[in-house]
Amino acid sequence: MPPAPGDREARRKDVSEAVWRVLADKGFGGLTLRSVATAMNVSTGMLMHYFPTKRALIAHALDLLEKRTAERPRRERPAEGLASVRAMLLDILPLTGDDTARNRIWVSSWDLALADEGLATGQADRYTRLRATIRPHLEAARALGELPTTADPEQLAATAVAFTHGLVVQALFDPGRFPEGVQAAMLDDFLASLGPGRT
Repeated sequence: MPPAPGDREARRKDVSEAVWRVLADKGFGGLTLRSVATAMNVSTGMLMHYFPTKRALIAHALDLLEKRTAERPRRERPAEGLASVRAMLLDILPLTGDDTARNRIWVSSWDLALADEGLATGQADRYTRLRATIRPHLEAARALGELPTTADPEQLAATAVAFTHGLVVQALFDPGRFPEGVQAAMLDDFLASLGPGRT
């Protein structure tokens, strides 16, 4: 029997917490209806009232990951322009234990998303939103003279995201080579390379 509407809403938070625990422990590779049901100490049949298929579970997990990422503590935006871009990109990098765990979960989701057109579209939309949040700060940096007058903020936002996510992957696989200080220094060098007169 399906849960009553009130019970369903009350239980949804418990389900989301269980999904998050499985993701943190096993990544998307270990995310199954059975693993979430085990984490909740309920039957797989009960869980299927919320997620009738594994794809529905994965879609929920991606939405939950985006929500948790958006709600994480952020660095203060110190000023307009590149200083704000720097703070935003530092928030993405795996500089703390929590940030490392969250990035591991994101990276583990890519294979599944690439194999499913709908999930891939959702991931592409997430990256579009990320670039859109960075672009206004690059526009401000150009107005402040921190970037060449010919700089294209939209293209630079894509470049910044590509650089940052490339650094994320390297730091996850080789944390000894890319500790916090090295990541921050590489980001500073990248941002400095965008300035007027630099190539």
